[in-house]
Amino acid sequence: MASGGGNNRNGTHRNSLKGTTTTSAASTDKPLSVNSNPSKPAFKNKSSPLTGASSGLRKSSPGSLGGGAAKDDAGVPGRVRVAVRLRPRNAEESVADADFADCVELQPELKRLKLRKNNWDTDTYEFDEVLTEFASQKRVYEVAAKPVVEGVLDGYNGTIMAYGQTGTGKTYTLGRLGEEDTANRGIMVRAMEDILAEVSPEIDSVLVSYLQLYMESLQDLLDPTNDNISIVEEPKSGDVSLPGATLVEIRDQQSFLELLRLGEAHRHAANTKLNTESSRSHALLMVHVKRTVKGREPAHSSDNGNSTSMARSLRPPLVRKGKLVVVDLAGSERIDKSGSDGHTREEAKSINLSLSALGKCINALAENSAHVPVRDSKLTRLLRDSFGGTARTSLVITVGPSPRHRGETASTIMFGQRAMKVENMLKLKEEFDYKSLARRLDIQLDKLIMEHERKQKAFEVEIERITAEAQNRISEAERNYADAVEKERLKYQKDYMESIKKLEEKWMMNQQNQGNERKEQMVHIAEEVAEVKKLLSKETSLRKAAEEEVDNLKSQLAQLKMSEALANSEILKLQKMVEDEVCQKEKLEGEISMLQSQLLHLSFEADETRKRLDRGGPGKVPGGLDSPVSQVRSQLKDSGNGEKASVAKLFEQVGLQKILSLLEAEDADVRIHAVKVVANLAAEGCCMFSGFSHLVESNFSMSGIFNPT
Repeated sequence: MASGGGNNRNGTHRNSLKGTTTTSAASTDKPLSVNSNPSKPAFKNKSSPLTGASSGLRKSSPGSLGGGAAKDDAGVPGRVRVAVRLRPRNAEESVADADFADCVELQPELKRLKLRKNNWDTDTYEFDEVLTEFASQKRVYEVAAKPVVEGVLDGYNGTIMAYGQTGTGKTYTLGRLGEEDTANRGIMVRAMEDILAEVSPEIDSVLVSYLQLYMESLQDLLDPTNDNISIVEEPKSGDVSLPGATLVEIRDQQSFLELLRLGEAHRHAANTKLNTESSRSHALLMVHVKRTVKGREPAHSSDNGNSTSMARSLRPPLVRKGKLVVVDLAGSERIDKSGSDGHTREEAKSINLSLSALGKCINALAENSAHVPVRDSKLTRLLRDSFGGTARTSLVITVGPSPRHRGETASTIMFGQRAMKVENMLKLKEEFDYKSLARRLDIQLDKLIMEHERKQKAFEVEIERITAEAQNRISEAERNYADAVEKERLKYQKDYMESIKKLEEKWMMNQQNQGNERKEQMVHIAEEVAEVKKLLSKETSLRKAAEEEVDNLKSQLAQLKMSEALANSEILKLQKMVEDEVCQKEKLEGEISMLQSQLLHLSFEADETRKRLDRGGPGKVPGGLDSPVSQVRSQLKDSGNGEKASVAKLFEQVGLQKILSLLEAEDADVRIHAVKVVANLAAEGCCMFSGFSHLVESNFSMSGIFNPT
């Protein structure tokens, strides 16, 4: 892309066109109004070349730039596709903005654009395509224009438009001829290459007109004298035609390049601060493609080869008409920045007014407004089919990186965002070519008339000869027919009588056979009835027995239920008793455990007391204790190693109160001696003496002889 915006004019010389030049109305089919929902479009949605990118959120809109479009024609929804292209810095910006970062940051893999508001804040926007400053012209054409061109070849209208600030590369993107480097060819040149590669020069046609809208005046770039072309709108269909525009038939690419050079030479341009060759007009390249659909056979056929050929020749050829409109809009600019003055200032005002009118129409469509101000400018009238109409539209918005023009860049981005909300209704432009059919039929008619005159005379002579022969043959045939009819009548009469006789005999035999069969059937039926009665009686008896058995089982079931209820109550009682026994058992086990621990403790204390007594040596036993102790010892000695006397017997002899009184004596030796006695008794009668041991332990504690701690 060239510096300074790159809007260089491609050629300045007039050259004669190889194609023929004609002037006719650029006719189109009835447009269909498209309604759109202003919800956010599905930016990532891909589409075929015919249908475009259709947002699943769009439903309907009240109007379109197409105005009174037909409501009954079927169409395919297709949203306006928007691609953004960034121009690299030119030499002036590289110097002036060297210390500043670009105000635009692209994320092509995410199809996003970030616009810097300041050093720390950015706004993010999504587009259908994001093209960096390094994107080639081929890449731009393939993603933004090629699907539209393919749709035009298939019979749809298409629009490719570039919008942006002046000096951002709109003309470079669309109209670059690529004479120095073929890689720099713009969308116009590449689109025509694809169109010419697909059409057949013998049966198809490609017509081109090149116009500019300058100061609200529509001018023909191929004929400078035609500087006020009128715009005609059909009231019923809403189609726009330009009766005064020059139409040039294109046969090859070279003639198209010469046409572009001629048009660019007549286009208005001016030198401003922002662009050395700033376009001062909106350029419109209109390409009308007419293609004959091949390979369609007639719906009917005939066994006669001549009839089939005649039917095929009477079928008009099916023609598809597509119109491609490439719009190179003049750049929007601020007068204080562009330095425009005088006539250039007036041009800038006119450009800004027309772009503003276009923006208002797109806003109205995006917001589903009931009124679309399409008549505010000739530009919007020319583009009424591109936004909200029947054309597939692709918009390329061009932006620059300079932070000085951030306001213009933001305005361009918002224009593209609103355009993405506009949805068109694509309609196939297909019709029968009755003119070519009429010419072909006229030639065939002349040939048939001459052939008919030659054959008419021979036919009359042949008719006379055939008539005479036919009369003779008819007379002879009538005679032969009468004889044959009489013979045939007699033969049929005889056959009829014989047939009647045979039928009567057969009928009698059938009557006899039917009587015999009826008797056999009656006997068989009677036997079956008797058998059924037997089975019925047997079934009745079985049913009664079954009912009795059921009653018996019911009574047994009732008894079982009663028994079960009694058993359940008994089980509940037993369960309660078991629970009580378990509680009692647990209580007794606790007491046993406590008594065992007490016994063990008492035994330990007795052993300790014994050891103490042994260490202290024999002492004097109090007088009160001699007698009981002596009695106990004498009883133990008398028993010897044999069977010892029971503890109960010792208690009777010594006495519980005496032993307890010894344990409470004031003399320590007496208490120790009493403990030894108790220990010996405990050793001899362990189980039966457990209650006594408990009493002794309590007395030990009271007397202070033994402290468990």
